[in-house]
Amino acid sequence: MGGGFFRYTEDQTEKLEVRKRRHFSIRLNLFFFVTFVLFSVLIVKLAILQFVEGKYFKEIENLVSNSQSPIAPIRGTIYDRTGYAIAQSRSMQSLYYRVEGRAANKEEIIELAKMLEGVFADYGSPYAKPLSAAEILKRMDVGFDLEQNKTKEPSYYSVPRRIKEDLSQKEIAYLLERRDQMKGIEIFEDSVRLYDNQMIAAQLVGYMKRFSAARNPQSGLEYYRSKTDEYLDVEDVGFDGIELMYQEELRGKKGSKSYPVNASQKIVGPATVVPPQKGHNLYLTIDKDIQLATEKAITDHLAFIRNRSLAGQFAYAPNARSGYAVAMEVKTGKVVAMASLPDYDTNLWTGGMSTEQYNNIMQFVNNGTITTSYPDFPAKELGKHPSSIVYMGSVVKPLTILVGMNEGVISPNSTYYDSGSFSFGAGGNATIRNSDGYANGTLNPTSAIQKSSNTFMSAMVALPLYNKYGGEKSKVLDVWAEYMAKFGLGIKTGSNLPNEYAGSNEFFKNAKGSSTQSAMVYASWGQNEKYTTLQLAQYAATLANRGKRMQPQFVDKIVSSEGELVKGFEPVVLDEVSFPKVYWDTVINGMKSGAAGIEDLPYPVARKTGTSTQEVPGGTVDNAVLISFAPANNPVLAVAVVVPEGQFGRYGASPIAAKIYEAYDQYIGGLSGKAPTGAVAGANGQP
Repeated sequence: MGGGFFRYTEDQTEKLEVRKRRHFSIRLNLFFFVTFVLFSVLIVKLAILQFVEGKYFKEIENLVSNSQSPIAPIRGTIYDRTGYAIAQSRSMQSLYYRVEGRAANKEEIIELAKMLEGVFADYGSPYAKPLSAAEILKRMDVGFDLEQNKTKEPSYYSVPRRIKEDLSQKEIAYLLERRDQMKGIEIFEDSVRLYDNQMIAAQLVGYMKRFSAARNPQSGLEYYRSKTDEYLDVEDVGFDGIELMYQEELRGKKGSKSYPVNASQKIVGPATVVPPQKGHNLYLTIDKDIQLATEKAITDHLAFIRNRSLAGQFAYAPNARSGYAVAMEVKTGKVVAMASLPDYDTNLWTGGMSTEQYNNIMQFVNNGTITTSYPDFPAKELGKHPSSIVYMGSVVKPLTILVGMNEGVISPNSTYYDSGSFSFGAGGNATIRNSDGYANGTLNPTSAIQKSSNTFMSAMVALPLYNKYGGEKSKVLDVWAEYMAKFGLGIKTGSNLPNEYAGSNEFFKNAKGSSTQSAMVYASWGQNEKYTTLQLAQYAATLANRGKRMQPQFVDKIVSSEGELVKGFEPVVLDEVSFPKVYWDTVINGMKSGAAGIEDLPYPVARKTGTSTQEVPGGTVDNAVLISFAPANNPVLAVAVVVPEGQFGRYGASPIAAKIYEAYDQYIGGLSGKAPTGAVAGANGQP
């Protein structure tokens, strides 16, 4: 067919129309089918919402807030220098109670306390301390006293109170099943602080208590009063020692746990948990084995000198019941041992301590090497005995000689005839004597230290120094105090330990009660100044360093919970005094006084023993004191020991120092030249 186009026939056109109608019909049917399916799904979904999930969404409709509870952070671990765990936290489940305005319903809360008493008795660990309903009410802190039938306002609202820690699995299961029936209770993951049961450096490591106690003005911890928004009242925080000093580093960050609740405060959905972050770990400079050897040396020696038949005439000290020792590395300032005896088990603080328990340890909770602590005498007898802060006695004499030479009142070659006594004052009406009035004959500065001559210090240094600065109205005592401070005496050591005492320069006070001349005389041989054991150790290390006063350090490094180094510590020189070499040689060569135990060591130990005499109610007592460092010609370690009522330093303190040197040489080495032979604690030591 020509023409270039195509024309449908009538039949073809009809067939095309039929085909179109058929395709339309199929599409229309498909549309209706899809629509039917969609409506069916929608109807089913609506039915599910109405009949299955309607109740849940009805509660959601009434939702007013989330009930959010903070979770205390997991505290970091405190290790010794080798990685042995001294203090660590263990995860556990604890039961808390939140007041949230429910305190007014007295009967309901009392019934809950009684119910919990039964739950704990039936499902708790048989080894756990029983909790009565009355005790549970106290811990709930809602203002009801079941025993005295009294009512008061709760201490605070909103913040949950810990009722019981370390729940058993049976307790957890029972309580969770009945959570809606026991209004206000919540179970949180918590932690408990555990201290090594060997009581390693108990007072140095410190202890923890609730933040609610820490922020109380009576605690004396000003630091926590500004932390109310950051801390939980039920959170345990450092209260003393390293636990307090490194609170922020150890603490970590708190987490939270929240539930959706309706207007009736009923939980209507699953919990949302933001886990807490673990705090950093500390590695101390303390060596566990040296520390334990130090504590044992003190304990054993106290028992020895209280036994007349064992100690003999000169060492017998019947009232020696406390001892303090510090071992500090000369070049670094690292403290490898710090012992304050008596000590106690700091685990007693975990979960709260009874009044009776506290009364038993109250006298020696403090770290006696840095502040006031007492022996374990009965309270009614305590006033008759000295505390840990005693007169330094003859251990001051090396410094007295240094001051005398530097001030030009003596030279290394000066001589003096020691007759055993010396008179001074108007008309010579005051007399001082050597121990037992012993006459040493002709002395020079070196032999005066070795023989511990009180008369040399008084006649050759104290009086000339007094006269040099103009007599009674002079500032000689200010000059003396300045020299003391250069060696860490009469000022804080720079350790930054909480509650450290700066010592007492009593020569200022005593000068007002007698005379400046008398105060200077007695100060020159250690009977007018009281310092801590840590101060004495720093003083000994400064002598060993020939003038460099090092900062005492207790932490070697801070490490994250993942093992990454957060901070390391380098030696810090706090002060430095420069004297001619001949002055140092003169003094150190004189530090060879008689010292039991030390005399038997296979390396030279520079030492000065002291017997400090002081008045206490009921009489006069003698305290044993010692400063030392070794080896004398190349010092590595400085050791100071104080034994109140230990009599002579030669017998009461020196044997303890000898044991410390032996332990250091065994576990670290560097004193005898031999390699250390002691076992090193593993990194995973457990309490």
